[in-house]
Amino acid sequence: MTEQQRDAGEGAPADDGGAPKVTEGTVEALVRAQLAKALGGKRGMVEAAVPTLTFTLSYVISSELRLSIYAGVAAALLLGVVRLVQRSSVQYVITSLLGIGIAALFAMRSGNAADAFLPGIYYNAVYAVVLSISVLVRWPAIGLMIGPFIGHKEDFTSWRADPAVVKLASRLTWLLVLPCVIRVLVQYPLWLADHNGWADTFALLGFSKVAMGWPLQVAAFAAMVWVLARGRTPLAADRAEHPRED
Repeated sequence: MTEQQRDAGEGAPADDGGAPKVTEGTVEALVRAQLAKALGGKRGMVEAAVPTLTFTLSYVISSELRLSIYAGVAAALLLGVVRLVQRSSVQYVITSLLGIGIAALFAMRSGNAADAFLPGIYYNAVYAVVLSISVLVRWPAIGLMIGPFIGHKEDFTSWRADPAVVKLASRLTWLLVLPCVIRVLVQYPLWLADHNGWADTFALLGFSKVAMGWPLQVAAFAAMVWVLARGRTPLAADRAEHPRED
């Protein structure tokens, strides 16, 4: 049995209730596989956190903005070199490097180290709004992600004709919204306090970004896996035969 088959639950015994385990013939298995790929696994999530943690610790210790930015960028580059030496994908390192680069631009422009966290706050706020709208208009983002796998090549939006799939995709999309909302509700007040000189919250900002980065994402992913493990939405062989709901 391959690793992909184990992840999808293929060949697994029935659960205590007699229901079959999630297999690659279910919508749940496809969503779970795509989410795991998007997160980049444990290594991808750690690589996303290291540059931010390096930047935060460096600034807390030295109070030198430029030096701290250099340290964060150097950490991302080092991770990239390791990936290249191992001949593995540098996709998540590049994403991390891009993130620390944008953060550096914000911080250098204002001279306030706390502004390095502002792009992340903006990103999570916009991301939460966009995902929420996708659910409200019945085009949940998770559905768009799995659409090409469960629809026809000519019409990968045919999944919307199945109310069960739309409902499942909506639930999973709300679980993606939740971490974004939590990050904004926690980090924006901290940034506001530091930016206006009400309190020195830089260290709290940095550590909260790391703590609410991949750990919070993993928690959301665990909740998704729980939802997926409970569901048994079969993949239709030919969804295009059903009328599409608009």
